[in-house]
Amino acid sequence: MRKTTILIALSAVLAMASISFAQTDKPLKGQSISIFAAATGIDETFAEFTKDTGIKVNYLEMSSGEVLTRLRASKGKNLADAWFGGGVDSFMVAGQEGFLESYVSPEAEKIPEKYRDPDGFWTGLSMVAVDFIVNKDILREKGLSAPKSWIDLGKPEYKGEVMMSNPTISGTNYSVIFEILEIFGEEKGWEVIRNIDANIPFYTKRGSAPPNKAAMGEVAVGIDPYDVGVKLIAQGHPVISIFPKEGTPGSLAPIAIMKGAKNMEAAKAFVDWCLSKRGQEVQMANTAKVGTRPDAEVPEYLRGLKNAKIILVDPIKSGEKREEILGRWQKEFGEKAE
Repeated sequence: MRKTTILIALSAVLAMASISFAQTDKPLKGQSISIFAAATGIDETFAEFTKDTGIKVNYLEMSSGEVLTRLRASKGKNLADAWFGGGVDSFMVAGQEGFLESYVSPEAEKIPEKYRDPDGFWTGLSMVAVDFIVNKDILREKGLSAPKSWIDLGKPEYKGEVMMSNPTISGTNYSVIFEILEIFGEEKGWEVIRNIDANIPFYTKRGSAPPNKAAMGEVAVGIDPYDVGVKLIAQGHPVISIFPKEGTPGSLAPIAIMKGAKNMEAAKAFVDWCLSKRGQEVQMANTAKVGTRPDAEVPEYLRGLKNAKIILVDPIKSGEKREEILGRWQKEFGEKAE
């Protein structure tokens, strides 16, 4: 019943979304763009974009850290037209290193200034929150209580029962490490991270892997980008969502145009559509992330986020400290990464 209700709600959101883009002429119809993407629900989102504009989307799905690694390895060779979603820290570095095109969409004026790069290299698309996806069956079988905090995840009883993705690859999980250090301070923060690491058998490459492993019963707890877990719950898996009581990072997922995009006008049209009211509502219906545009209506199934203590990650500070934090993490814990 819950799954049906959510699906009906998503359909209603799409039906009510503004159709201004769909009503315009399609001057770029027949063109195509290539995109790096780090999000769920992208097939449905991109299909709506194509329907509205006539522009076909070809995408390669990978974490933001992987995109940055590829860009650096390409030595200036253009690899795609646009970049959709992922951790803002990687976008900041990519902009600084000359991989992104400066473009200020006319739709960007509707996005709060704090979610926009002052140089126009990227614009905040949505907010990604982090929760725990907890398997109720595993808890019952092993006599465990549900973790309620970051401190809980480091308790000995969860040995081998916690899963997290590699923060050097996953921007969302870098935000977890960064925010734990912000919440607890440098010394205590690394102690908390070290305790959690003791319960993690290995670190996955993909941010979506930990909640999926929890849903399949491979571990009790998966550290989850909220958009993945909410869909697993809707699909009927025996899992629940818990937000850590100390606070959870809310990280910005941006959109950007790649430097020297081969299909520049189509890439601009893509950014414009994604930042429009119509595009934002389509994304929220499919990606389970809250959009950055205040006039876009948030669907009912996402409103549970309002009960969480979400701490907006400072994109400038997290970007500046990225190399230092991840260097230490890699040295201490990197041998367990896939």
